[in-house]
Amino acid sequence: MMNPAEFENIANAENSFWWYRGMHDIALRLLRRTLPARPSRILEAGCGTGNFALKAAKEFGCPVDVMDLAAEGLRYARANGLQRMVQADIRALPIASDQYECVLSLDVLIHLERGTERAAVAELARVTRPGGFLMIRVAALDALRSRHSAFTHERQRFTKARLLRLARENGLEPVRCTYLNSLLLPVALVRFRVWEPLMRKPVDSGVKPVAGWLDGVLGSVLWVEGGLVEWGWDLPLGQTVVLIARKRG
Repeated sequence: MMNPAEFENIANAENSFWWYRGMHDIALRLLRRTLPARPSRILEAGCGTGNFALKAAKEFGCPVDVMDLAAEGLRYARANGLQRMVQADIRALPIASDQYECVLSLDVLIHLERGTERAAVAELARVTRPGGFLMIRVAALDALRSRHSAFTHERQRFTKARLLRLARENGLEPVRCTYLNSLLLPVALVRFRVWEPLMRKPVDSGVKPVAGWLDGVLGSVLWVEGGLVEWGWDLPLGQTVVLIARKRG
């Protein structure tokens, strides 16, 4: 489970911090290109503060149910106005099979012990309707583990090949799979593999405000990537990998 202390950091930053603005925008762009104009029901499994669920509900005009293992996250989700929620483990969802036209799992699998992600994806696939879609987003590449990774209790990272294999093993047909946050990859490598080891600072959250001009620059980079991905480009390497898959049936 994610470090409960991180929920406050996220809640304070989601509407302003460049990473969240950019990643939410990219996720919505991809979903718009994949889902029907008005899907019947969406589930976000591992909703955090519920911020993205609110955006998805507004975008698609349909109910978005949310679940999270952490009571801290659900308290924020409730304060944000979400009502349809349940506290549960993503590896054992208390939900009947074949319920949702779209299921979202954004930055959740990375907090599971390696090996247990298989049970989680099996559950996500189980509650998705035949012909429905599942979106999974995860942090990529072990070389990019950082002080932030340690602070948030990140337990594993993925490659595109590993995520695709995990989907196919659970009866899912990949529709789209691409790395994200790619243009900033060289900067991230220097920061996480050179700068942070040299500074020897204690583990800490990376979700902190930056100078306005820098936030604008970083946000613009993700906006450009969002356009490339929306136009059909698959980015070859990056700090994040996202998969959209269809449930066979």
